[in-house]
Amino acid sequence: MDLFFDNAPTLWSGFRVTLQLTAVSGLLALALGLALAALRVAPLRPLRAVSMLYVELMRNTPLTLVFFGMVLVAPQFGIIPPLGFWTAVLCLTLYTSAFVSEALRSGINSVGVGQAEAARAIGLTFGQSLRLVILPQAVRTVIPPLINVIIALAKNTSVAAGFAVVELVATGRRLGQAIPGEAVTILGGIALLYLVFTIPAGLLATRLEKKVAFAR
Repeated sequence: MDLFFDNAPTLWSGFRVTLQLTAVSGLLALALGLALAALRVAPLRPLRAVSMLYVELMRNTPLTLVFFGMVLVAPQFGIIPPLGFWTAVLCLTLYTSAFVSEALRSGINSVGVGQAEAARAIGLTFGQSLRLVILPQAVRTVIPPLINVIIALAKNTSVAAGFAVVELVATGRRLGQAIPGEAVTILGGIALLYLVFTIPAGLLATRLEKKVAFAR
Protein backbone atom coordinates (compact mmCIF):
# COMPACT_ATOMS: atom_id res chain seq x y z
CA MET A 1 0.00 0.00 0.00
CA ASP A 2 2.89 2.35 0.79
CA LEU A 3 4.04 1.88 -2.79
CA PHE A 4 0.85 3.53 -4.09
CA PHE A 5 0.85 6.32 -1.52
CA ASP A 6 4.49 7.12 -2.30
CA ASN A 7 3.76 7.26 -6.04
CA ALA A 8 0.26 8.75 -5.80
CA PRO A 9 1.14 12.01 -7.64
CA THR A 10 2.65 10.06 -10.55
CA LEU A 11 -0.29 7.65 -10.75
CA TRP A 12 -2.80 10.49 -10.53
CA SER A 13 -1.01 12.29 -13.35
CA GLY A 14 -1.38 9.27 -15.62
CA PHE A 15 -4.98 8.64 -14.52
CA ARG A 16 -5.84 12.28 -15.24
CA VAL A 17 -4.51 11.97 -18.79
CA THR A 18 -6.60 8.81 -19.26
CA LEU A 19 -9.71 10.66 -18.07
CA GLN A 20 -8.91 13.61 -20.35
CA LEU A 21 -8.46 11.33 -23.35
CA THR A 22 -11.77 9.64 -22.54
CA ALA A 23 -13.67 12.90 -22.05
CA VAL A 24 -12.35 14.80 -25.08
CA SER A 25 -12.42 11.82 -27.45
CA GLY A 26 -15.86 10.81 -26.16
CA LEU A 27 -17.40 14.23 -26.83
CA LEU A 28 -15.87 14.45 -30.30
CA ALA A 29 -16.89 10.88 -31.10
CA LEU A 30 -20.47 11.64 -30.05
CA ALA A 31 -20.59 14.61 -32.41
CA LEU A 32 -19.03 12.73 -35.33
CA GLY A 33 -21.07 9.60 -34.59
CA LEU A 34 -24.28 11.63 -34.65
CA ALA A 35 -23.37 13.03 -38.07
CA LEU A 36 -22.55 9.54 -39.35
CA ALA A 37 -25.81 8.13 -37.97
CA ALA A 38 -27.76 10.92 -39.69
CA LEU A 39 -26.05 10.05 -42.97
CA ARG A 40 -26.84 6.34 -42.47
CA VAL A 41 -30.58 7.12 -42.44
CA ALA A 42 -30.46 9.95 -45.00
CA PRO A 43 -32.75 9.68 -48.03
CA LEU A 44 -29.82 9.99 -50.45
CA ARG A 45 -28.14 6.65 -51.20
CA PRO A 46 -24.61 8.07 -51.81
CA LEU A 47 -24.62 9.61 -48.33
CA ARG A 48 -25.73 6.33 -46.80
CA ALA A 49 -23.01 4.49 -48.74
CA VAL A 50 -20.24 6.85 -47.59
CA SER A 51 -21.31 6.59 -43.95
CA MET A 52 -21.68 2.79 -44.12
CA LEU A 53 -18.23 2.41 -45.70
CA TYR A 54 -16.60 4.54 -43.00
CA VAL A 55 -18.40 2.80 -40.13
CA GLU A 56 -17.68 -0.71 -41.38
CA LEU A 57 -14.04 0.14 -42.08
CA MET A 58 -13.46 1.55 -38.61
CA ARG A 59 -15.44 -1.12 -36.76
CA ASN A 60 -13.42 -3.89 -38.41
CA THR A 61 -10.00 -2.27 -38.08
CA PRO A 62 -7.93 -2.76 -34.89
CA LEU A 63 -7.41 0.49 -33.00
CA THR A 64 -3.66 -0.07 -32.96
CA LEU A 65 -3.71 -0.13 -36.75
CA VAL A 66 -5.55 3.21 -36.77
CA PHE A 67 -2.74 4.67 -34.64
CA PHE A 68 -0.07 3.20 -36.92
CA GLY A 69 -1.93 4.53 -39.94
CA MET A 70 -1.98 8.02 -38.51
CA VAL A 71 1.67 7.92 -37.44
CA LEU A 72 3.24 6.01 -40.36
CA VAL A 73 0.87 6.24 -43.35
CA ALA A 74 -0.50 9.79 -43.02
CA PRO A 75 3.00 11.35 -43.46
CA GLN A 76 3.16 9.67 -46.89
CA PHE A 77 0.35 12.02 -47.93
CA GLY A 78 1.93 15.11 -46.43
CA ILE A 79 0.04 14.87 -43.13
CA ILE A 80 2.51 14.82 -40.26
CA PRO A 81 0.64 14.69 -36.92
CA PRO A 82 2.83 15.18 -33.86
CA LEU A 83 2.99 12.27 -31.46
CA GLY A 84 1.12 13.03 -28.28
CA PHE A 85 -2.23 13.82 -26.75
CA TRP A 86 -4.06 15.32 -29.73
CA THR A 87 -3.02 12.65 -32.19
CA ALA A 88 -4.32 10.07 -29.71
CA VAL A 89 -7.57 12.04 -29.41
CA LEU A 90 -7.92 12.07 -33.20
CA CYS A 91 -7.37 8.32 -33.54
CA LEU A 92 -9.68 7.48 -30.64
CA THR A 93 -12.36 9.81 -32.01
CA LEU A 94 -12.24 8.37 -35.52
CA TYR A 95 -12.41 4.83 -34.17
CA THR A 96 -15.06 5.34 -31.47
CA SER A 97 -17.35 7.43 -33.67
CA ALA A 98 -18.14 4.32 -35.73
CA PHE A 99 -19.50 2.52 -32.65
CA VAL A 100 -21.37 5.64 -31.54
CA SER A 101 -22.93 5.82 -35.00
CA GLU A 102 -24.17 2.23 -34.82
CA ALA A 103 -25.63 2.75 -31.34
CA LEU A 104 -27.45 5.89 -32.50
CA ARG A 105 -28.64 4.24 -35.70
CA SER A 106 -30.14 1.36 -33.74
CA GLY A 107 -31.98 3.86 -31.57
CA ILE A 108 -33.24 5.77 -34.60
CA ASN A 109 -34.45 2.54 -36.19
CA SER A 110 -36.32 1.65 -32.99
CA VAL A 111 -38.61 4.66 -33.49
CA GLY A 112 -41.75 3.72 -35.38
CA VAL A 113 -41.81 4.48 -39.10
CA GLY A 114 -45.11 6.26 -38.59
CA GLN A 115 -43.35 8.97 -36.61
CA ALA A 116 -41.18 9.95 -39.59
CA GLU A 117 -44.14 9.72 -41.94
CA ALA A 118 -46.19 11.98 -39.69
CA ALA A 119 -43.34 14.48 -39.54
CA ARG A 120 -43.11 14.57 -43.32
CA ALA A 121 -46.87 14.92 -43.57
CA ILE A 122 -46.80 18.18 -41.61
CA GLY A 123 -44.05 19.55 -43.83
CA LEU A 124 -40.91 18.93 -41.77
CA THR A 125 -37.67 18.40 -43.66
CA PHE A 126 -35.47 15.34 -43.06
CA GLY A 127 -33.21 17.33 -40.74
CA GLN A 128 -36.13 18.76 -38.79
CA SER A 129 -37.79 15.36 -38.50
CA LEU A 130 -34.58 13.84 -37.20
CA ARG A 131 -33.87 16.64 -34.74
CA LEU A 132 -37.38 17.35 -33.45
CA VAL A 133 -39.21 14.03 -33.70
CA ILE A 134 -36.96 11.00 -34.05
CA LEU A 135 -33.86 11.73 -31.95
CA PRO A 136 -35.79 12.84 -28.82
CA GLN A 137 -37.58 9.49 -28.84
CA ALA A 138 -34.41 7.52 -29.59
CA VAL A 139 -32.31 9.13 -26.84
CA ARG A 140 -33.47 7.04 -23.89
CA THR A 141 -32.94 3.85 -25.87
CA VAL A 142 -29.39 4.67 -26.92
CA ILE A 143 -28.01 6.00 -23.62
CA PRO A 144 -27.14 2.56 -22.14
CA PRO A 145 -25.24 1.35 -25.25
CA LEU A 146 -23.51 4.73 -25.52
CA ILE A 147 -22.27 4.38 -21.95
CA ASN A 148 -20.85 0.98 -22.89
CA VAL A 149 -19.11 2.59 -25.86
CA ILE A 150 -17.54 5.17 -23.51
CA ILE A 151 -16.42 2.37 -21.18
CA ALA A 152 -14.72 0.68 -24.14
CA LEU A 153 -13.15 4.03 -25.07
CA ALA A 154 -11.72 4.43 -21.57
CA LYS A 155 -10.01 1.05 -21.89
CA ASN A 156 -8.90 1.77 -25.45
CA THR A 157 -6.96 4.82 -24.28
CA SER A 158 -4.30 2.36 -23.12
CA VAL A 159 -3.25 1.96 -26.78
CA ALA A 160 -2.01 5.56 -26.67
CA ALA A 161 0.71 4.39 -24.26
CA GLY A 162 2.60 3.02 -27.24
CA PHE A 163 2.48 6.36 -29.06
CA ALA A 164 4.19 8.83 -26.73
CA VAL A 165 1.19 9.54 -24.49
CA VAL A 166 1.95 9.18 -20.80
CA GLU A 167 -1.46 7.98 -19.62
CA LEU A 168 -2.22 5.41 -16.93
CA VAL A 169 -0.68 2.34 -18.59
CA ALA A 170 2.44 4.23 -19.66
CA THR A 171 2.79 5.57 -16.12
CA GLY A 172 2.47 2.06 -14.70
CA ARG A 173 5.06 0.77 -17.17
CA ARG A 174 7.54 3.46 -16.12
CA LEU A 175 6.99 2.73 -12.45
CA GLY A 176 7.38 -0.99 -13.12
CA GLN A 177 10.71 -0.34 -14.83
CA ALA A 178 11.85 1.90 -11.97
CA ILE A 179 10.78 -0.63 -9.31
CA PRO A 180 11.15 -4.04 -11.02
CA GLY A 181 10.30 -6.04 -7.91
CA GLU A 182 6.87 -4.42 -7.66
CA ALA A 183 5.85 -4.63 -11.33
CA VAL A 184 2.98 -7.06 -10.71
CA THR A 185 1.65 -4.99 -7.80
CA ILE A 186 1.80 -1.83 -9.89
CA LEU A 187 -0.05 -3.44 -12.79
CA GLY A 188 -2.71 -4.67 -10.37
CA GLY A 189 -3.09 -1.13 -9.05
CA ILE A 190 -3.43 0.20 -12.60
CA ALA A 191 -6.21 -2.31 -13.25
CA LEU A 192 -8.01 -1.17 -10.09
CA LEU A 193 -7.85 2.45 -11.22
CA TYR A 194 -9.56 1.48 -14.48
CA LEU A 195 -12.25 -0.31 -12.47
CA VAL A 196 -12.86 2.90 -10.50
CA PHE A 197 -14.22 4.35 -13.74
CA THR A 198 -15.62 1.37 -15.61
CA ILE A 199 -17.60 -0.40 -12.85
CA PRO A 200 -19.74 2.63 -11.83
CA ALA A 201 -20.31 3.44 -15.52
CA GLY A 202 -21.34 -0.17 -16.21
CA LEU A 203 -23.74 -0.17 -13.26
CA LEU A 204 -25.23 3.09 -14.51
CA ALA A 205 -25.73 1.59 -17.98
CA THR A 206 -27.45 -1.48 -16.50
CA ARG A 207 -29.73 0.65 -14.35
CA LEU A 208 -30.71 2.89 -17.26
CA GLU A 209 -31.30 -0.15 -19.47
CA LYS A 210 -33.72 -1.57 -16.90
CA LYS A 211 -35.54 1.75 -16.71
CA VAL A 212 -35.88 1.88 -20.48
CA ALA A 213 -37.19 -1.70 -20.57
CA PHE A 214 -39.72 -0.86 -17.84
CA ALA A 215 -40.85 2.29 -19.70
CA ARG A 216 -41.58 0.19 -22.78
